[in-house]
Amino acid sequence: MYVDLHTLYLLAIGTLLASAGMLFWEHRANPARSKTLRILAAGFATLALGCAAALLRHNPPGSIGSAISNLIILGGYLWVLSGVASLSGRRYRFASVLLWAGMALVWVVWNPQRQETVWSYISSIPIAIASAMTAWEMWRCDGMEPLRSRHVVVAATSIHALLYAARALALPWMTDEYGPAMQSLAGKITIYEGVLYSVILPMALLKLIRDETHGQLLRESQTDYLTRLGNRKWFFEQGARLIDGGPESRPISILAFDLDRFKSINDAYGHHIGDMVLKSFAEIARNALGPRAILARMGGEEFAALLSGDDARRAEALGETVARRFAETIPDSMDSIGIPTTVSVGLAQFEDGIPTLANSLAVADQALYRAKALGGNRLEAAADKSQTFTS
Repeated sequence: MYVDLHTLYLLAIGTLLASAGMLFWEHRANPARSKTLRILAAGFATLALGCAAALLRHNPPGSIGSAISNLIILGGYLWVLSGVASLSGRRYRFASVLLWAGMALVWVVWNPQRQETVWSYISSIPIAIASAMTAWEMWRCDGMEPLRSRHVVVAATSIHALLYAARALALPWMTDEYGPAMQSLAGKITIYEGVLYSVILPMALLKLIRDETHGQLLRESQTDYLTRLGNRKWFFEQGARLIDGGPESRPISILAFDLDRFKSINDAYGHHIGDMVLKSFAEIARNALGPRAILARMGGEEFAALLSGDDARRAEALGETVARRFAETIPDSMDSIGIPTTVSVGLAQFEDGIPTLANSLAVADQALYRAKALGGNRLEAAADKSQTFTS
């Protein structure tokens, strides 16, 4: 089915306006990315305006119509670049102004009789640059790295950049070699790809931002609000994956922690101080156990850590380190109140025949109960090992 260029332009205008509307509407439901969404909406709306101006570019005398429509379209691409860059907190104000002003200067100084040369070839250069910069900004956006829709954005903007680079650099030679029909074909390819671009890119960006928001909500649902450690649900989800991970995760160790006499701290000094003690313990444990440990607040003053591999083999030493640092640090950090803080630790280690995580944690809890029954401030291991700490 043949579709003329006029119809394709109208289709691109419609999809760009629809995309701009959806992005602008989304900003109301996504305050964290409101600025980015408004910039992107402005970018796609500007592209739609530029396409509308391109349909009428032959009406004004000379090269005025072509210059105005091209500069509006380039402005839209630069808005999109700014929106993508804002996902990482970066700005492209100076580079955008320089690129736009450079293209405006070309239209001013170029011979008006050769406006088609500027329109068909030279005007493609800044669009290719802006699209390539957009792809690069999306590629190096670390916060979006886990999201699949990021790859769609990179692919769409990269292909768009390559097409316009080829239009600027290869099309003049191809037109001289094969005749004006190549320029007509290139125009059709450009507008067909432009229609796809006007659909795929905004939809991918919208999905990207929604996926980011969904991921943040999921992380919040798995995070303890006070200590910013994982919560009980997260511990069991991550721990089950680790235990099911196969021989490379062997051996495993579980450390169960319970802060000694924590209720008396709350009663004597208030819940504000109790919260500070909990947050301090979480920080001490996170630093001592390392980034590979699955560390969570299980509830109240109870914490648990799951270690694997070499960390699991030295779990007893790591548990001792946490307890000693906690006993030494807190009394000196609470404005000279001198709160006596200690922790009891239960240790369970497994090499082969690892039980379920719930059963493994139950073994560590039994060792923890023994440590509490013996007066606290000590590590009890399920394998008949124990260690008492001095503070």
